[in-house]
Amino acid sequence: MKGVMTKRKVILVTDGDESAKKAVEHAAKEIGGRCITQSWGNPTQLNGEEIVSLILKTPYDPVLVMFDDCGSRNEGTGEMAMRYVAEHADIEVIGAIAVASSTHSTEWTHVDISLDRYGHLTEFGVDKSGLPDLEIGRINGDTVYILDELNLPFVVGVGDIGKMAGLDTLKKGAPITKKAIELILERSRYHVQGN
Repeated sequence: MKGVMTKRKVILVTDGDESAKKAVEHAAKEIGGRCITQSWGNPTQLNGEEIVSLILKTPYDPVLVMFDDCGSRNEGTGEMAMRYVAEHADIEVIGAIAVASSTHSTEWTHVDISLDRYGHLTEFGVDKSGLPDLEIGRINGDTVYILDELNLPFVVGVGDIGKMAGLDTLKKGAPITKKAIELILERSRYHVQGN
């Protein structure tokens, strides 16, 4: 008889370009989690079902998954896949990293906290460069409006992952991306099993 399967702990990331892929992969390794590398793409290439299948095959949590709509004004492939993943019975989304962009549409989402490009917490949203914005608790981005609809426990706003004026590059260890993940883990009281 099989034991009861616990839900997989997942963190959603609203960016999927190459810089984001490298930063998220590195940060996942650093915190002892997993990254669904195949979820990268600008826009997202896999559908929700394919992503869930990959999540369920990973050996341990937390699992980081990237979603990108490439500036689509309607609900694009990234958002459709994100909705499927977030609503799946075997998955528990413990948080999301909402990534700012200089999108031409007026997409935005609420964030619980933001991290600027220096790693400081701020109640304001941040822009693509990782500098505090004018609005409290809001971030403008490309694949973000759906986050509000998903009723997630904790959303961290950040600038453009893997970039932010060179302060979140892989060369520097993607410190902002890593810190955003750590904030979500801390808030969710999720403790990664260390070596």
